[in-house]
Amino acid sequence: MPKVFLKTYGCQMNERDSEQVARDLIGRGYELTTEEKAADVVLINTCSVRDLAEQKALGKMGLLGRLRANKPEMVFGFLGCMAQSRGGELVRDIAHVDLVVGTQKFHKVADYVEQLVQRKAALGERLMDDARFSIVDIAEESGSQATIREHMLEERQVTAFVSIMQGCNMHCTFCIVPSTRGSERSRTIADIVQEVEGLVARGVREVTLLGQIVNLYGRHEFPRVGEKSPFVQLLEAVHAVEGLQRLRFTSPHPIGFRADLVECYARLPKLMAHVHLPVQSGSDRILKAMHRTYTAEKYLRLVESLRVALPDIAVTTDVIVGFPGETDADFEASCELYRRVGFDNAFVFKYSTRRDTPAALMSDQVPEEIRDERNRVLLNLVDEIAKAKNEELVGKRVKILCEGPSKTNPATLSGRSPGNKVVIFEGGERHIGEVFDVQIERASGFSLYGNPAVL
Repeated sequence: MPKVFLKTYGCQMNERDSEQVARDLIGRGYELTTEEKAADVVLINTCSVRDLAEQKALGKMGLLGRLRANKPEMVFGFLGCMAQSRGGELVRDIAHVDLVVGTQKFHKVADYVEQLVQRKAALGERLMDDARFSIVDIAEESGSQATIREHMLEERQVTAFVSIMQGCNMHCTFCIVPSTRGSERSRTIADIVQEVEGLVARGVREVTLLGQIVNLYGRHEFPRVGEKSPFVQLLEAVHAVEGLQRLRFTSPHPIGFRADLVECYARLPKLMAHVHLPVQSGSDRILKAMHRTYTAEKYLRLVESLRVALPDIAVTTDVIVGFPGETDADFEASCELYRRVGFDNAFVFKYSTRRDTPAALMSDQVPEEIRDERNRVLLNLVDEIAKAKNEELVGKRVKILCEGPSKTNPATLSGRSPGNKVVIFEGGERHIGEVFDVQIERASGFSLYGNPAVL
């Protein structure tokens, strides 16, 4: 039975895509392995959002290529965003790469792997003398948004991601995603609901809906119904699935938050009290250069409206520091907005030049040392406010869904609050998959610690 080592870099959508690939390969009789040296097939699912992610993937492939010296029949492949962006040059520049599959062809990976494995097996001892054979597929495919729907659930897994769309039409000047993921394409509500129903039947209690800009779901394919956008219609349909206890989504764009979506937080009890709302900058000048289509004040008013709808909602965000042309004043505007909102947490990114994006051609590129310093300063602010937010919960009860053993200490259990905060506690098998109150006793870093108040 051939063994596959599958490594994933990047976002939750990449993880979801890899899950589909793994499911397809297992269905063909392949076995997943975490041991690189034991693998017959090596696949790296890549990210292109930042240069560091690409360099990690390239470096990993370079190191793993050494395994071919003792096993010439091994198959090596790149999948995903970097594969889509670089295509055939990956085969040209890296001698041991056999397979390059883009973002709309994950459902073809198992076919291509099998072709390569069979060809190499047929060649046998003549393999080293054979002219190089490779497969590159980065073509667009109609309907590819509906091909990521199979799941590999671990024993007693209670949370799952559901991909509802692919692509992005926003064209932020720093972002390569529209060229790697293509234009917006959405699945039907009925198809998504059927997937969620299947997950719930297998023990899942919480689903997170995924999309590049998830709250713009269906805007080109499906009509509004009254005042409700297609995304709100989807939320209502998934919310109605019997047995589902919790519902989340990521990542949205501020412009997709109209009144109908904000109001969902007040009337859909399964929709959790957390929104990840990327702001990217607190400077209107930089936001305009980024093509973000909102101002800092509009963003602040949106956060205010969400807190009116659900006062205890947790708000997290993404911020880019060192975007071309960012001055000290622009950076301070980002820090000030961060303080005014009082985010629960944030992902802070140093601006990374991405080829084929407008920002890469802007003249006022910020020096690396300044980007490093701004990154440090903002991360300190993030840590300071996150710690204060967590300290506010000490002595209170929060309702969690227990997901299973803690990743950092398997002797304890962990779950997430409605606000998406990790809660660690001592418990037993009876807690897993249940929703119950935990009395918070202390806070440390980005985690909370407590004891079950019930059960």
